[in-house]
Amino acid sequence: MSDKEEMALDSGLNVTLTLRLLMHGKEVGSIIGKKGETVKKMREESGARINISEGSSPERIVTITGPTEGIYRAFSMIAQKFEEDITAAMTNSNVTSKPPVTLRLVFPGSQCGSLIGKGGSKIKEIRETTGAQVQVAGDMLPDSTERAVTISGTPQAITQCVKHICSVMLESPPKGATIPYRPKVLAAGAHAVLAPQHSAQAFAIPGQYAFAHQDDWMLLHQRVHRSWQYPTILLAA
Repeated sequence: MSDKEEMALDSGLNVTLTLRLLMHGKEVGSIIGKKGETVKKMREESGARINISEGSSPERIVTITGPTEGIYRAFSMIAQKFEEDITAAMTNSNVTSKPPVTLRLVFPGSQCGSLIGKGGSKIKEIRETTGAQVQVAGDMLPDSTERAVTISGTPQAITQCVKHICSVMLESPPKGATIPYRPKVLAAGAHAVLAPQHSAQAFAIPGQYAFAHQDDWMLLHQRVHRSWQYPTILLAA
């Protein structure tokens, strides 16, 4: 991380930032926990506000707001929870290779250029420094000026990656008005934005930002949060 970025983070310690995550309903169920106990603990221990969008959409927006240190702690706890879910699911699975934790940020499109950097230099630096995989979607999310930014790796790598992302947000504020992405209820047979896709329309450095979506991984993913059921959430096939 450059001296300029370090200064941006240091000066932003008392500045309130907001990061938004896009999650499946079952992923949301994991961080809510039984009777809301897990998310309550995350809020108390991180000091960040964690709000989850309402509605019957198969996708939900999880908004994390607070000072940078609070945001780091919240992301660390969320990533650690997903890591625990994956480990638990693997005990009853034939999958031998442990998949990484994957989080999907919803990021203002006007800031994506700063996140990518000239010729991909910034995103390459983040990957090499943190060990996390990073992918910035090439297209805006529907009816918005935001893009999906996928980060994948160990909980520690993800937390370090979020620190870099916060420095970009502080150093390069969004330009103009941001139209936020709002998940919609889908008609039968439709596919959610988070459904596995194999689109090449994303910024990626060949060989460095490939994500595994094999059948075995999808089966494992389905098992991770099998116990969480939301009757109002209809996940498209």
